[in-house]
Formats: sequence, C-alpha cells, structure tokens
Amino acid sequence: MISFAAGCAIAAATFLGSFTSGIFGMVGGQIILGVLLYYLPVTAAMTVFSGLMFTSGAWRGFLWRQHVDWGLTVRYVAGSVAGYGVMMLIMFVPPKPMIYLGLGLAPIVGDLLPKRFAPDVTRRGMAALAGFIVMVLQIAVGAAGNLLDMFFQASALDRKTIVATKAVTQLFSQAMRFLYFGALALEAGDYAPWWLFAFYVLLTFAGGSAAAGVLNRISDASFRKWTRTLIHLLSAAYVARGLWLLWAG
Repeated sequence: MISFAAGCAIAAATFLGSFTSGIFGMVGGQIILGVLLYYLPVTAAMTVFSGLMFTSGAWRGFLWRQHVDWGLTVRYVAGSVAGYGVMMLIMFVPPKPMIYLGLGLAPIVGDLLPKRFAPDVTRRGMAALAGFIVMVLQIAVGAAGNLLDMFFQASALDRKTIVATKAVTQLFSQAMRFLYFGALALEAGDYAPWWLFAFYVLLTFAGGSAAAGVLNRISDASFRKWTRTLIHLLSAAYVARGLWLLWAG
C-alpha cells in the first residue's frame, strides 16, 4: 500500500510532469517516472507511469489536434509495432540502475553524433526508425523520451507541431508498455489502488491544461533552448542516481 507521503509526492510529480510535458513534450515524463521508481517496484512503477503518460498525451493531442502531423505519426507507429513485436519475444524487465542510466545516457549519445547524421524525424525512413528504437528502449530501459526529443529537435518543425505530434505518436507506445508491464505487475502482485490512479489521471489533465497558455506565449527558439537545458539537467540527475544504485549494490 502506498503511504500518504508517497501518494502526495507522486501527485505533485504527476501535476508538475504533466505541466512540463504540456510545454516541452516529453521531459515531464521523466519527472514522474523518477518519483514512481523511488516509491514503487519496477513493474508497478512502469504500469502506473504508462497509464498516466497515455492520458497526459491524449489530452495534449486533443488540445493541439490541429497541429498533429498525421503522416509522420502513421510512420512512427508502424516502427513502434515492429519494435514491440521484437520485445515481446524477449520479455525483459530492467533493473532500476539500468533504467536510470538509460534515461541519462541516451541524449548524451545523441549529442555525440555528427551533425550530418542528425536524426531528423521528418527525413525519409526516420519516423519509422524512431518508432522502432524508442519502443525497444522504452521497454528495455524504461523510457526513451530524451531520445525521441533528439529526433524532433533535429527537425524544422515548430513547437506546437512537435508537442502535438509527439503526444499522439506516443499513445501506442504507452498503451503497449502498459499492457506489457501490467501483466508482469499483476503476476507479481505489484499494483496501485485504482482510485488513486484515477486521481492521478485528473492531475494529468490539470497539468496539461495549465501548460497550454505557456506554450502559446513562448517562441520556437525559447522552446528549443529550454527543452535542451531540461534534458541535460535531467540526464545528469539520472546518471548520478543510476551510478549511486550500482555503487550501493
């Protein structure tokens, strides 16, 4: 059973993460996942996280539906289906240190790539490739929001199209990850009360709605600058956490 303090911490992270994701796309999900992993077993944390990210993304997609790039979305989902099929053959549950290190190191690897190899999601074949890689990493290391950001940051898409399209492309991934880890959580007896999950879902709606006004006011240049800054700060925090867990055994 989740303690009162843990419930409040998760609630605060859910609102803040949904608010941040409503402005920058995927960064807020890492805030939520980090707190969930602190208080819950891996399978339960991943199940709750996937459910919350699905509702948060669906709400963002609805708010900015006129800006969704549907062609890109279809290609991305096709790659995600292939990636999910591969992972279903493996059935791998990652340990917490691996999740934290994966979250932190993915954008660093992306930054090390030469500019001519920048993974622009609008280039031919890149949307499907992004879907495949992100789906595999979402299951193998728990999340891949930073890596997905890398694909979109390399494109010339405006901020509203990036936020809207990323939200919709991730709906399939979140649903499949929910089913994947949900089955494992039920088998292990690791799950949160449904009423508490419903309360957190309402907080994702509140956070996403509050973020809409901010996204309308900022510029594309500020959007890209702050997105990269937040990604790097979170990456450093997750790498430090992963190394600490490895050191502590």
